Amino acid sequence: MKPALFASWQKLSTRIVGLLLSFLAVALLVIGSTLLLSWQLEGSAAAINVAGSLRMESYKLAMLAGRATDGADHANAVERLRAQVRRIDGTLDLLEKGDPQRPLFLPPTAAIRDVYAGVQQEWRTALVPPVRALMTPEPSPAGASYAVQQLTERFVLRVDHLVQRIERDSERRTFWLRASQLTLLALALIGTISIIYLLFDMIVAPVTRLQGGLERMREKDFGVRLPVESNDEFGMLAHGFNQMADKLQDSYANLEQRVYLKTSELEQQNRELALLYDSASFLQQPQSAEAMCEGFLQRISEYFGADGGSVRVLDPNRNNVHMLVHQGMSEKLVESERCLKVGDCLCGEAVVSKLAVIHDLRRHQDSHNLQCHREGFSTISIFHIFAQRQYLGFFNLHFRKTVGFTAAQTALLETLGQLLGTAIENQRLQVRERELAISEERNLVAQGLHDSIAQGLNFLNLQVQMLEQSLKQQRFDEVESIVPMLRAGVDESYQDVRELLHNFRTRLQEGTLVSSLETVVDKFRRQSGIAVDFEADGDGAPFPREHQLQLLFIVQEALSNVRKHAAAGRVTIHLADRQDFTLSIRDNGQGFDMGRLETLGESHVGINIMRERAQRIEAQLHLKSAAGEGTEVVLHLPRAQRRAA
Repeated sequence: MKPALFASWQKLSTRIVGLLLSFLAVALLVIGSTLLLSWQLEGSAAAINVAGSLRMESYKLAMLAGRATDGADHANAVERLRAQVRRIDGTLDLLEKGDPQRPLFLPPTAAIRDVYAGVQQEWRTALVPPVRALMTPEPSPAGASYAVQQLTERFVLRVDHLVQRIERDSERRTFWLRASQLTLLALALIGTISIIYLLFDMIVAPVTRLQGGLERMREKDFGVRLPVESNDEFGMLAHGFNQMADKLQDSYANLEQRVYLKTSELEQQNRELALLYDSASFLQQPQSAEAMCEGFLQRISEYFGADGGSVRVLDPNRNNVHMLVHQGMSEKLVESERCLKVGDCLCGEAVVSKLAVIHDLRRHQDSHNLQCHREGFSTISIFHIFAQRQYLGFFNLHFRKTVGFTAAQTALLETLGQLLGTAIENQRLQVRERELAISEERNLVAQGLHDSIAQGLNFLNLQVQMLEQSLKQQRFDEVESIVPMLRAGVDESYQDVRELLHNFRTRLQEGTLVSSLETVVDKFRRQSGIAVDFEADGDGAPFPREHQLQLLFIVQEALSNVRKHAAAGRVTIHLADRQDFTLSIRDNGQGFDMGRLETLGESHVGINIMRERAQRIEAQLHLKSAAGEGTEVVLHLPRAQRRAA
């Protein structure tokens, strides 16, 4: 408990409060004693007045005693004498008991109490009995009143002695009252001076020292220190100021070095970002895989100062790793490592673990058996190529001196490996997408050929067979009828071939979908001679070019069917392009039975081609037709499936 109390006393707030409370206690004590002395002086002054009145009352008693010996009006004099005795008794009792409210009391000293006891005894034993003797029904002799007067003189002398005692005591108490007041004044002066000094010593001086230290520190004098002269708050503040000065001095001394280190770190980060940006921009360009990997390898080799390197891709079917590009490596080393089995050599082992590895060949046990070490390389690093967690291969960096990689450099190379893997995978996906598009387009071409050329050639084949039989049988009348049919079949096939070639060569012109459709419609008018009404109403978002091309193909196929089968004189095309897209192609031809169309199924290639093209853009294709009422093809693309360019 003692150390805790001592520590608590060391606090500035505790010391200030303790000082003020001590000063307050002393001031209250002095003020209390002054008030007590004043109260006692007031009581003594009242006691002097009351005691002084005893002398007058005693002389009055002596005068009444003289009248009691006179025969005239004796009874009245006796009654007044009795009243005077009671009055004096009451005054003596008042002096003995006192009256705190006036205040009135005898000073509490033994000498005054003894004198008062003598006065009271003189009254009761010496003066009261003779006076009572005069209170008889008959007048007393004149000598009796003279005796009372003599005793009254003695009693008055004792009362005078009591008053003098009280006055001397009051003089002494008045002296102490003045002394207390002077003491209070001295305490006020001394306390004020002491408080000013202590506050200056405990508060003003430490604050001034602290302010001076701050001014010196503002002038970059970081060697300034404050003396710790106490354990209070200012001592703690001075200690904290010194600690702050130590740290600032150390920081300022090492500021240039830290700025240099930070600048170096920022430059390194900027170089890394520049490498990442340059690599990502380069890998996004359309190019072959070899050119892409060669440019990638050149960039990282220049950045890390590598003396050689290679990029290798994995063949998961044969479990081989093939070298795609290389630099800084001899032909002998390239030939020996052009195709590695997974698990062979250091690079093949890294494929199994799929972890980045840096080999120091000087510390490797079998380094003399490695061709790369025999060619002078000391460090071989292996970093892997990933794309969406799919392992594609790895790339090497070869160094002729021992090189180590930091965690940041390793992370940078792993990120670059992911960029390269994503570029390689995107290139493969683009190749597959082109192959799929070519396959789908070839399928549509085959369907178009089957729907037009194949059927026409089949018709011509039948006519040729019939012509051959008629010639053998020498039925020349049938020959004359077959030859025009052959000529018409050849012309139809020729027109189909031209139309197919035209459709296959169709390209989107610069402009909107409406302008491209107007070009197709104008060409159809010139070639077929059929009137076409084209209406376009729309301000919807533009379609991707692939979707626009599919829409052109659908319109061309529908117009081709009109030319071949409808025997129509007019075609109406209406395009409504809002949030939803609707395209309708209606003719006034002969139409057909929809029920019969359902029985044909997949054999009607033209309609199936239009439906497949509509499915590619997630649109819905509907046919409406009846015998003798024409045909309408309606293409509808809801807003939910619509994609903007």
